[in-house]
Parts: sequence; C-alpha cells; structure tokens
Amino acid sequence: MPSAEPAATLVYSQANNFHERHPMEDNTLTLAIAVDGSETALQAVRQGIALVQAGLNAEIVLLHVQEPASLLELATQDSDLIAGAVIDAGEDLMATAAALLQAAQLPYRTEIALGEPATVLLDLAENLNACMIILGARGVGTLRRALMGSVSQAVLNRASLPVLIVKPEEEKEADSADE
Repeated sequence: MPSAEPAATLVYSQANNFHERHPMEDNTLTLAIAVDGSETALQAVRQGIALVQAGLNAEIVLLHVQEPASLLELATQDSDLIAGAVIDAGEDLMATAAALLQAAQLPYRTEIALGEPATVLLDLAENLNACMIILGARGVGTLRRALMGSVSQAVLNRASLPVLIVKPEEEKEADSADE
C-alpha cells in the first residue's frame, strides 16, 4: 500500500529555452532519463536522443536524485545551504547530459530531487506521465548487487511503465565477443 507521505522532495525543476522556439505538440510523449554523472547515464541520454531522432515524438526530462542529507548534516548545516548544494551538485552532474541534448537541438527539462533514488525516479516518472524510463546499468558485480542491489534493478523490478536499461560499453563489447 502506498504511503501517504511523498518519497521525494523536488528541489529544482528547469526547462531550457528550446520550448520557446519549438512548442511541444499535444501528443508528445515524455522520456524520463536518470542522470547521475556516470558514463552509462550519458549512454542512456544518447539512447534517448537516438529514439527521438529516429522519429519518436518525445520530450526528454533529465532526472537526478540525491540521497537525503544525514541527520548530522541537518543538525549542523543551514537547510538553505544544503538545498543549494544539492541543486549545484545536480546541475553539475547533469551538465554533460544537457550539453548532449543541446547539441542535438532537442527540447528537454531537468528535475533534481532528494530521496531514495529508485523510489523517487519512479515517482517522478509517474508524475511526468512518462512513457518510459531510461537509465544506465552500473555493471556492479554479482556479490555487490546481491548485497546492495542497484538502482536500475530496483527500478526495473518496481516499475509499472517500460524501462530501458543501457549497459556499459565494455559489457556490450564483451557480450558481442561471446556471440
């Protein structure tokens, strides 16, 4: 049963000015792409770009979720400073992904939130009425994944919408060498 409290606190949301020059049509879909600054997250953005360039009528929303501040941080730091640091870190981690979208001249928005990443990504995607979530696989080892789990695995297991998990390039190359 869903909890009454939200799983995330939306900290920051921004649309680039591309919308002013290219208004979205009513039948435009939304692709939610998780961005954490990793190379596999950038590969996920490239995959989203490829889908749109292949003809999918979609807007891309870059999502970044940070773990909430610890109790020690909350007790010793100004909450405005913490929120500012979260926004700055999220913007820094999404800068390369945003640059890829700008270079492709595709409309996009960014959203930064706090909370447990898998839960918050799913909540944000649902609130956006996204048609799909795209995220990179971290490629963690079997033992580590068994002990810790992964965001991509948690999203895949709990999602009610399609999920596209983009493998790291080295895994793709290893898979094709095995064939």
